[in-house]
Amino acid sequence: MSSTATYSEHTRSILNLQLPTDPRWVDLASISIGDILTDHAFCEQKAATTCISIIQWYSEKEEIVKALAPIVTEEWGHFRLVLNEIHKRGLTLGRRRKDIYVNELFEFIQKGGGEEGRMLDRLLSMALVEARSCERFKRLSEGLNDEYLRNFYRRFMESEAGHYTLFLELAELYIPKEKVRKRLEEWLEHEANIMKNMEVRGDRIH
Repeated sequence: MSSTATYSEHTRSILNLQLPTDPRWVDLASISIGDILTDHAFCEQKAATTCISIIQWYSEKEEIVKALAPIVTEEWGHFRLVLNEIHKRGLTLGRRRKDIYVNELFEFIQKGGGEEGRMLDRLLSMALVEARSCERFKRLSEGLNDEYLRNFYRRFMESEAGHYTLFLELAELYIPKEKVRKRLEEWLEHEANIMKNMEVRGDRIH
C-alpha cells in the first residue's frame, strides 16, 4: 500500500475504512476499462442476489424486508446500466471472475454461535462491501480521463454510500448499538488486512 494514499477526513468519517485504495489502481483501471465494467456489472448482480438472500433469511424481520426490497430493484437497475454501457462501447459482458476480496471478507462471518451474531455479521459484511465499492467509485469519478465515465461513477459512489449507512442502521435497529460498533471495529480491521495483502489489479472493482 502506497504511503502517499490518504483519505480526506470527510471520506474517512463517512466510510470508516482504515486503508485507502492504492492510487495506482485508477491508472491500471483506466487501461482495462472493459474489464472494470464487466466486473462492476457482476458486482451489482451479486449485490442484488445477496439482498434477496438476506430477505429470505430474515423474512420475519419487517424492517429488513421493507428496506432491502427496493435495494434489490436498485442494484439490478445498476447492473442494467453497466450492461448498457458495456454494449454502447461495442463490448460484451465477459465471464464472471472470482471475487477474492469478497470471498475473503465473507470468511469473517460467524459460522457458529447465536443467530443474532450471524445476522450482525451478514449485515456488516454487506456494509463493508458497499463502503469499499463507494471508495473505489470515488477514485474512478476523480481519476479517470474520460469525463463521461467520471460522472457515471459519481452516481454509483453516492448510491453505495447510502447503502453502507442503511446496513449499519438495520444492524442497530435489531442489535444494541454498542455491540454493533464493537463488531464493526473488528470487521474494519479484517478488511484492512485483506487490503494490505491484495495485489493491485486494474481489472477488478475490488
